[in-house]
Amino acid sequence: MLAVAFSFSGHILASATADNTVKLWDISTGEVWKTFTGHRGWVWSVAFSPDGNILASSSSDSTIKFWDINTGECLTTLEGHDGIVSSVMFSPDGTHLASGGHDQTVRVWDVSTNECLQVLRGHDNWVWSVAFSPDGQILASASQDETIKLWDAVTGECIKTLPVPKPYEGMNITGVKRFN
Repeated sequence: MLAVAFSFSGHILASATADNTVKLWDISTGEVWKTFTGHRGWVWSVAFSPDGNILASSSSDSTIKFWDINTGECLTTLEGHDGIVSSVMFSPDGTHLASGGHDQTVRVWDVSTNECLQVLRGHDNWVWSVAFSPDGQILASASQDETIKLWDAVTGECIKTLPVPKPYEGMNITGVKRFN
């Protein structure tokens, strides 16, 4: 398993898997309730829409899929990233989806039209995770470049870059010996 997400009701758990599927689990029984197939690569991330009717999944096949939770039908496939799409997250109001990928971009999608509204550039390495603030005004992205960027969710402007502390930076470490 590569990622998990609870539905907002808390009764269903989605899992992203290395067998190219998404599984929905009924947590009261511990059984797989549904399996979604359609990705052509590992599934890296899953996220439920706030109303619980749609599940988004992202994959190493460079796509994002929207799934109907009740029917298991793939509603649409979003394309735009170049490489692994490592993270997806719905905005709190469910109107937008953010995605981050190994192409060093964050993309913001309109859920109703499936259109990519913004491509946010500024990271120098893979984007591993994206998250909206509770009010939906700020979008955060975490990257392999050891920064977190905060973006204005409406304009797409980078409003702040948070450097991740490097615990050993500037230290002069000498005399370290390996013990066998």
